[in-house]
Amino acid sequence: MKKLAIVITDGVGFRNFILSDFLSEAEQQFDEVVILSCLPASVYDGFLQKTRVLELVVFEEKFQTWFFRKAKEVAHLQLYKKGNFGITDNLKANRSKTKTPRGYASRFIFKWTSLFHSENWIQRYTKLQQFSFKNNAIVKEYKTILQKEQFDILFFTHQRPPFIAPLVYQAEKLKIKTASFIFSWDNLASKGRMAADFDYFLVWSELMKTELLHFYKKANAEDIEVVGTPQFEPYVLERYKVTKEDFYTQFNLNAVKKTICFSCGDISTSKNDELYITVIAEAIQKSKIPDVNFLVRTSPAENPIRFESFVAKYPFIKWNYPKWHLSRKGHQEEWSQRIPSKQDVIDLRIILEYSDLNINMLSTMSLDFMQFDKPVINPVFGNNENGLYDDQRFLEYPHIEYVVNSKASQIVKTEQQLIDAINLYLQKPETDTEKRKELIQLQIGKPLEGTSKRIILTLLKWV
Repeated sequence: MKKLAIVITDGVGFRNFILSDFLSEAEQQFDEVVILSCLPASVYDGFLQKTRVLELVVFEEKFQTWFFRKAKEVAHLQLYKKGNFGITDNLKANRSKTKTPRGYASRFIFKWTSLFHSENWIQRYTKLQQFSFKNNAIVKEYKTILQKEQFDILFFTHQRPPFIAPLVYQAEKLKIKTASFIFSWDNLASKGRMAADFDYFLVWSELMKTELLHFYKKANAEDIEVVGTPQFEPYVLERYKVTKEDFYTQFNLNAVKKTICFSCGDISTSKNDELYITVIAEAIQKSKIPDVNFLVRTSPAENPIRFESFVAKYPFIKWNYPKWHLSRKGHQEEWSQRIPSKQDVIDLRIILEYSDLNINMLSTMSLDFMQFDKPVINPVFGNNENGLYDDQRFLEYPHIEYVVNSKASQIVKTEQQLIDAINLYLQKPETDTEKRKELIQLQIGKPLEGTSKRIILTLLKWV
């Protein structure tokens, strides 16, 4: 009897592994499947057949645990900052000026790890973090669950959330195998340390496998499998497909006009979105670009209140507010508790398939639209000299450098460049089509069809 535990930490994991074919494939191949959920159990209502859900008590870090976890993460950034602007930028973002115990401790950690940040030191910080779990009641509860359930393997759908570390720790102690899916295209080359050391890894592409072996010296090539990502699998599933007529009806669009979709990032990294929407809207009003439908999809990670004034100012803009709901308040990472609906996957898919071009500030949405061979424009007007939020610095992040070098999208730095790129792609949408295909092949190394089955068969192989 083979028993799989699926650890779902957040709303994106819910979308990737509940709204794809992953669960049905898991139930076919494993004798028993259990979801260990960091989300409220109620969010799975209507989505399960044989699978059970165990809602985990939320683990909250006390100071000692936070201290050694932070030391581990900052040491990782210190170790790999040379020649990597993304990691250097994240290291800078981690600095604290607050006059609190954690603020003072954070500044001490930065000084200490500037000297002591080797892989051996990172492993020491990991051991000390694990030692801090010793008398924690919630961590003991995790042990009880694992002992009772007798899983063959724990599959983590995200490698970074700090609150999964005690679960991996208990699995290690009980000699239960652990595997993690690498969550996103930027998570290895530009982000901090994983939450824990896993036995096995599932990655999007050969590129991601190379990155994993570079940043995690303990990882073995034979324990890493290239599987693609279920993030995009719904785009080839028949149950999410609707007609072009439905697209025009749902968003109240003019069927004879072409459609530009601007997809927003969240306020933390995409602060210039209001500027880009304004430039496009004004260009439409002044006939600098043809009369088009202008559809804006806001970020599912936040409340779209920052765009409230645009609704009255530009009544011709159509809005898609992602149908995600906040399942739990007061969580240490509240954004992670926002859950997508099946309808939102349908909405996103029709936007991707029937829009004529996409504009976004260097987000993963570029890859989403390229799945449908749609032209993509990435505006980055801000730098450290012109007073705007400096989004041009992201061009030096390793995962974005691949986009820049591929020339699969138009990177624009001025208002005129943005208008020119829009006009180019509206007139000649086939421009850069081969480059888009090459970037997709680089970043997503397997076909979308059968992604969930590949992941499940890989996990079965490791049991």
